[in-house]
Amino acid sequence: MILEAPFRQARSEDAPRMAELVNIAGDGLPLYLWRKFARDGQTGWDVGLERASNGIGGFAYHNTVVRDVDGQAAACLIGYASNGPPPPVGDPPAPLKPLMELSEIVHDTWYLNVLATHPEYRGRGFASALLRIADELARASGKERISLIMSDANEGARRLYTRNGYAECATRPMVKESWEHVGQNWVLLVKAL
Repeated sequence: MILEAPFRQARSEDAPRMAELVNIAGDGLPLYLWRKFARDGQTGWDVGLERASNGIGGFAYHNTVVRDVDGQAAACLIGYASNGPPPPVGDPPAPLKPLMELSEIVHDTWYLNVLATHPEYRGRGFASALLRIADELARASGKERISLIMSDANEGARRLYTRNGYAECATRPMVKESWEHVGQNWVLLVKAL
């Protein structure tokens, strides 16, 4: 798919902004988890930057479309074709387990991992435009459905997804440990294309 300005494929130098947007979309859970994965001498942000810039994990720059404003990523869409259940992972941190359970419910979809707009740019239609791009990317990958997982506390996102054809498929209770969040459940949404 050819993207037209102000949209573009992310680059490795977008990693700092991507990590910030991923953490915004995840209400702090990404940073909480990155801290758990940090090696000696690393911060949680170091882990997030490493994953984004080196193409590690589900939010690698090569899976990311950004919406630029004045030369920096104001919003991003991160997604990829999922061909089956995720591979088994040793013993993941407890907060990831319900997310993994939900991701095992639907297979052969285009997985919308992150949709985020920096707070200062919200209300400008960036997320809606990125969802249209997600539809195109999913179709181009041969997928007939898009899936995503969100918090039940994010009513604004829920309205956006509902307006764009997503429907609830399943829920799982959140496991928070010491991560503080107002939500109670993770919600799996699916859209047929």
